[in-house]
Amino acid sequence: MTSRRPARPRVPAWTVLVYYLTNYRRTWRAGLFSSFFLPLLTVVGFGLGVGSYVDQGLDGVSYLHWIVPGLLLAGILQVAVLESTFPVFSGFQWSKIYFGQYAAPLRVGDIVAGHLAFVVFRVLTAAIAFLLVTAAFGALRSFWAVAVLPVIVLFTLAMITPIFAFSASVPTDTHLTILFRFAVLPMTLFSGVFFPVESLPTGLRQVAYLSPLWHAVDLCRAATLGMAPQWSIVGHLLYLAAWAVVGWVLARRAFRRRLVV
Repeated sequence: MTSRRPARPRVPAWTVLVYYLTNYRRTWRAGLFSSFFLPLLTVVGFGLGVGSYVDQGLDGVSYLHWIVPGLLLAGILQVAVLESTFPVFSGFQWSKIYFGQYAAPLRVGDIVAGHLAFVVFRVLTAAIAFLLVTAAFGALRSFWAVAVLPVIVLFTLAMITPIFAFSASVPTDTHLTILFRFAVLPMTLFSGVFFPVESLPTGLRQVAYLSPLWHAVDLCRAATLGMAPQWSIVGHLLYLAAWAVVGWVLARRAFRRRLVV
């Protein structure tokens, strides 16, 4: 007769989030530049600097108003990817914190959920700081701009869940650099952040429509400008949710494969 392994006690994912928040409390000052001054420089450089050469604006609005949501999502993407690559890889290869958490004991799902929640927290704080800076410049045309926050949460989950799975599966950190170079950078350049996707050739345009970033940019641009998005709101949300659900399944599977012996 084979003995069944006893069920692991339930320790909520909240405890994992508290662990990361406790560490972040000691290091948050280091992120002041990226949270406040970098958005300020970005708005001045792109919105006011480059925008001064775009005489007719885009979609009937000034280039500053048009580009702000794109810059917001591009910055959010950078924070989300940074927090979902090397920290996750380190949890298995360098600090091995995940093995300690699993021995605590924590369930695999709680380990993943707690770390995901912390990344969402980091992204939200950066997004709020960016919105405050842009609002000070009068770059938000509509009170619907507050609606970008739930969109950002969904977009963040759509991006970081598959990246968690990727970072937990690669053998070396070189693969993380490849991710930045061949996925994050092209996505930022060709997802409607700096210019309309419609100006791309047909083939590239269809590829851009597959990017979660484009869907989030279209939703956030509609909110900050107070206008309807190019695609349906429900379609955008369902597409991002599908990425998040599939990524969650892949992330749990990748973590379980590494932690459960």
